[in-house]
Amino acid sequence: MYILGYDIGSSSIKATLLDDETGTVKASATSPATELEIIAKKPGWAEQHPQIWWDNAKAATATILSLSGVDKRDIKAIGISYQMHGLVIVDKKHKVLRPSIIWCDSRAVEIGEKAFNDIGQETCLRRFLNSPGNFTASKLKWVKENEPDIYAQVYKAMLPGDYIAMKMSGEIKTTPSGLSEGILWDYETQDLAETVLEHYGISADKIADVVPTFSVQGELTRNAAEEMGLDPGTKISYRAGDQPNNALSLNVLNPGEIAATAGTSGVVYSVTNKAVYDSLSRVNPFVHVNYTPETPRYGVLLCINGTGILNSWLKHNVMNKSTTYETMNELAAQAPAGSDGLCILPFGNGAERTLANVDLGASFDGLQFNTHRRQHYLRAAQEGIVFALNYGLDITRDMGIEVTKVMAGNANMFLSPLFREVFATVTKTSVELYDTDGSQGAARGAGIGAGIYKRHIDAFVGLKTTEVIDPKEDLLKIYSEIYQKWLSILKSQLHRR
Repeated sequence: MYILGYDIGSSSIKATLLDDETGTVKASATSPATELEIIAKKPGWAEQHPQIWWDNAKAATATILSLSGVDKRDIKAIGISYQMHGLVIVDKKHKVLRPSIIWCDSRAVEIGEKAFNDIGQETCLRRFLNSPGNFTASKLKWVKENEPDIYAQVYKAMLPGDYIAMKMSGEIKTTPSGLSEGILWDYETQDLAETVLEHYGISADKIADVVPTFSVQGELTRNAAEEMGLDPGTKISYRAGDQPNNALSLNVLNPGEIAATAGTSGVVYSVTNKAVYDSLSRVNPFVHVNYTPETPRYGVLLCINGTGILNSWLKHNVMNKSTTYETMNELAAQAPAGSDGLCILPFGNGAERTLANVDLGASFDGLQFNTHRRQHYLRAAQEGIVFALNYGLDITRDMGIEVTKVMAGNANMFLSPLFREVFATVTKTSVELYDTDGSQGAARGAGIGAGIYKRHIDAFVGLKTTEVIDPKEDLLKIYSEIYQKWLSILKSQLHRR
């Protein structure tokens, strides 16, 4: 039997078909070949048309079926991972009413900050573990205030993964983990955050019905099956935001375990059994995929929006068009530690939560025309991304979360030997790499939800460590000094704001 996982990202859609007995990849595909467009009508805005996610999910499925030669009847379950914090709204006929306001859109920052103060900071942190911030509930409030004609047609509001599941099953559902990422979950009542909805004047019936993360949440309709080339009735049995799902893909489920990823955005996701929070809501606890009231599991998410997107910007604007990321990584390693004094702040992809939702923008400091070449830009970018992640980790450390070992997929920025060496050294952690990704995690989650795996541990058959990177002892002092310099530049810019 086989299980199928989808990772609905803002850059691309990836699908993977796993053999459930061995955990090995039968086939995988990514669509489109180039990065998906993000619509930015105004500074700080970021939107995508949900239809492009669906179209590319179908394209990836077609490629998988062609490559694998698997009989569609042997695919027993589907799992969905998706970009977090997005807003998709539909009418009663399930028609999308406007482009999705996606995760890196910062238009609702002021709405969330006002709600934080009006509801009461102590109440928000105690009951939701977060400020309403720039999350999904606040984005829906923005539509209510600024697009009343559209809001009047809203039947249901949902997350990007809920939309894909709706297209597959015809049913609109969400999960406790999904609600928590929208700041729509009340940890005291273990239910919908009525306090937030009432404050925003949003009726609870506009929120999708709740189903367990691991459960049969619907079945593939005949129409959807025809569009996707799959078998009608195939179970949809798992959905989760990309970061909780990335943790699942790495078998990061228990207190003290930490997962990292560095794609368009960079994330370090720490699992704890304690309802902790940052008083400034700069890092964000959410319900983890294996949360239950009896055995609570929270994922403390630190996110840096400007990560792989900085590397992509350099590729398209500084390098030759034909230059590959592999070549960029090799070139970056030619520059010395500290990039001969060039420092980069990578905050150029909207408001940053770790900076208390300040949209600082990216900047270069210490540029010398007679010294710095492309390799310096590339190394300074990788170092700046690591420094930004470590800045967020310092916040989680202050919350009492110990950081000693990090698990990551061998993908995106972690494909760079330089990046992972600098990451391990600056953060003083051991980094374990695994040959997995979000679509594989979604497939394993589907196997759990459909009952194919009787125990969670059985779902990780075939998952093996590929490499372990420890801090470079000879670079610890050097990078400690470089990080302090970077930190002083950041604090100076924040002070000027």
